[in-house]
Amino acid sequence: MQHVILGLLILHGPLSLYAVQRHFQQGVSLFYSASFGSITRALTQLAAQGSVTVAAASADARGRKPYTVTDAGRASWRAWMLSPVTGADVETTALARVFFLGLLPDADRPAAVASIRARIEADLAELEDVARSLDGAEIPAEFAEVFAFQRATLDYGIRSNRLALAWCDELPARARG
Repeated sequence: MQHVILGLLILHGPLSLYAVQRHFQQGVSLFYSASFGSITRALTQLAAQGSVTVAAASADARGRKPYTVTDAGRASWRAWMLSPVTGADVETTALARVFFLGLLPDADRPAAVASIRARIEADLAELEDVARSLDGAEIPAEFAEVFAFQRATLDYGIRSNRLALAWCDELPARARG
């Protein structure tokens, strides 16, 4: 979540806690859910790490405290954008990175997409290996119906990864308009 918040701050400039939450609700929440409390914790951690600075409360009635990305925060965000995709929720990470892809210099974008694509290819290969081993297995008759639906679930994973690869391959053309 911290890198998503850094991306929002890079994209929109200094933002208050409430503005960060609003930007989550207006776009990022389509693929990344975050509670008010988790955003608050992430901003606090980012400030403690030196990735953002927080200004004193403004003079307005609401006392907003704008958060601003530091050079260290920009470097951390860039490193995340270009790093290998790890973790269990590949789709959320991939969508978050693509959401902010336009903030990277043109020269860095292919590496960011390649990182996403490499993880999807690895996941697809693993799923296809499982499918091959299952399709060669003899299933007892009493489990045939259960297996059919379990195999359908595996097929969904394979198809969604193939779609994600095709989507990655289309990204460079989107940048060219």
